[in-house]
Amino acid sequence: MVIKSEGTLIAGNYMQRFKPGDIYIIGADQPHIFKSDASYFDKKSKKNIEALTLFFNLEESFGNVLSLPEMKGIKNFLEKTIYGLKAPQHEKLNLAKEILNLKDSKTGLLVSDFIRLLHNMAHIRKWETLSTSIPDLSISDFEGLRMNDIYQYTIKNYAENISLQQIANVAHLTVPAFCRYFKKRTSKTYITFLNEIRINEACNKILEGKFQSISFVAYDTGFSNVTSFNRVFKKIKGMPPGRFMKNI
Repeated sequence: MVIKSEGTLIAGNYMQRFKPGDIYIIGADQPHIFKSDASYFDKKSKKNIEALTLFFNLEESFGNVLSLPEMKGIKNFLEKTIYGLKAPQHEKLNLAKEILNLKDSKTGLLVSDFIRLLHNMAHIRKWETLSTSIPDLSISDFEGLRMNDIYQYTIKNYAENISLQQIANVAHLTVPAFCRYFKKRTSKTYITFLNEIRINEACNKILEGKFQSISFVAYDTGFSNVTSFNRVFKKIKGMPPGRFMKNI
């Protein structure tokens, strides 16, 4: 549950904005990054980042509880969380109260309150599915660190002209091996991922009003020309940047 902060969530092949009040269920072993906006890292800024996270292991003792006949509905729901889920807008307030109550629970009540939370979650309709690809459950800690290096380098340098050779060097792979590696784990090419990062940042700049023109946004997010920016923006957002501006 995000309490303070705004930014971008990358989970599998999902990439969207997050804001205070948003509640997510991240699937087991699902690669993800909550990247707060740059303003939160400004030394002069007084903005704070705060979130409340609940961790639980389905394979250990709690797995025995899920095997009970009475837990069938909850077990079926948890099996669907492998893709990651986002709580619908109209349910966030009630879920937030339950999560905060759970934080303050003690001993045996903690277990019962947690089961009650899962029960209520299992009966909510219209959860938004995050990723459309199943995470690679066989991924090692080393591979996890490698993917993290790729994500972090891209987020930090998206405005630069990142070549496949550069990013392959970050992953310590040859270019062909890197392309196969990235496509297998994200179900998309690296160029597609890079463009999604750039367009997401372009949307942020438009939303914040921190730009002089569309061409300024295009060049400031790593595109070499406005034509290319307009084409990629429409492909990813389903509309040209001009219409996106009018809609907001």
